[in-house]
Amino acid sequence: MALSNGVLVHGPTSWACAVRTDDGEIKVVAERKKVSSDVESPLVRGPLKLFEAVAFLPRLKRALPEARLPFERAQVLAAMVGSAVVIQGIRRSRLGDAAKELLGGLLALTPAVLSLREGSLAAYHGAEHIAIGTYEHGETRAKEHERCGSHLVGPMLASTAAGNVLAAKLPPSARSAGRAVATVGAVAVSTELFAWMQRNPSHPLARVLALPGHELQHRFATAEPSAEQLEVAEAALRACLELEDA
Repeated sequence: MALSNGVLVHGPTSWACAVRTDDGEIKVVAERKKVSSDVESPLVRGPLKLFEAVAFLPRLKRALPEARLPFERAQVLAAMVGSAVVIQGIRRSRLGDAAKELLGGLLALTPAVLSLREGSLAAYHGAEHIAIGTYEHGETRAKEHERCGSHLVGPMLASTAAGNVLAAKLPPSARSAGRAVATVGAVAVSTELFAWMQRNPSHPLARVLALPGHELQHRFATAEPSAEQLEVAEAALRACLELEDA
């Protein structure tokens, strides 16, 4: 995960975060994870992983208060509120159910795109990909990475829209619950599709589903990092690997 001033790296049993402080120094924190039990059910493991990733952020802030998370900026929070209001307006419009859900899904991406347009975050995102990709492949890699979470965009949009279209056909009293179930189901379906895409990268369907995420990375979500930013990403990766190898 890229931060506005650094990089967070997760390993199987450890995590590490490195940031560039306001005085120009690199500060690194690394810890063992509280590893959860393996979950085999495809209906549970995706939503559980997402929940763990979000629930981890307060722990990161306690360990490294200097870390600046992408969604801490006021304009991003405002975009989240604004997009939620617009989405509700779209759902009350006369558009078809499929059009409503596709537009709503695209608008829901607005806060994330806005946060990634901030220069240092996009550059640290690129630094994260270069550091990890270079380590994994043994050669210098580009700022796009095949396992970036942005590749969830295609599967998530499709599965969320399909689930909400079905929820919209329920009686009014059951629609809220239906949309909640559809959201959890979309996360489960998307993560399973993402894993399948990683196992079958040359499959035509995998390429189609990966295209939105690749374009998001290439055009918006990443930028070429400076040597100083790449140094921070490499420090985070090195600290994580040291714990994994200990």
